[in-house]
Amino acid sequence: MFRSIVSRSILAVACAAVAIPGSPAQDQKPASSQDKKLDVRSSVGDLHLGDDADARRTGLPLYPGARLKADDKSQNKVNLGILTEAFGFKLVVVNYDSDDAPSKVIDFYRDKLKKYGKVLECHSQKHGGDVDVHTDDEDSKKSKELKCEGDNTGPVTELKVGTEDNQHVVAIEPNNGHGGSTFALVYVHTRGKQGDI
Repeated sequence: MFRSIVSRSILAVACAAVAIPGSPAQDQKPASSQDKKLDVRSSVGDLHLGDDADARRTGLPLYPGARLKADDKSQNKVNLGILTEAFGFKLVVVNYDSDDAPSKVIDFYRDKLKKYGKVLECHSQKHGGDVDVHTDDEDSKKSKELKCEGDNTGPVTELKVGTEDNQHVVAIEPNNGHGGSTFALVYVHTRGKQGDI
């Protein structure tokens, strides 16, 4: 789920970490072997990359009874932040499983997303479509509304709220072969020279 977003973001972090001179990376000692993070602070910017993501960090509540998705093959949660004078970028992605049908999860998050604006419902064949974001000053002033991509059909329901540079997305699909559903909570926020992250 959202692997393409996470992969591109991690690549951006690696480039940013190399480009930020000053203090060396401050690798935080994990509280447990599963909590890992990297914080880099310098005079030109700050970087945070960690698996310290949860529903709360996406700005949404956790669906009752949901569990963090257990999958050894991929990262199921990431919290990425880059903050400089020129731009800022925040990405939080968390994947969960639920024993409830997708329709119940959809109804729950459709209601919870309303506090951020009009909820757009899209359909696709798989999770992880591209999330468009713009970080230069001109694009930040003209942040575009979100829209459905492709032919808008498929088993995955994506609930979207916001604009390209400040968006909340919940992607829900049937948990094939296991019953219930699987879903991803995603928060993306970017800014140019102005604004907060």
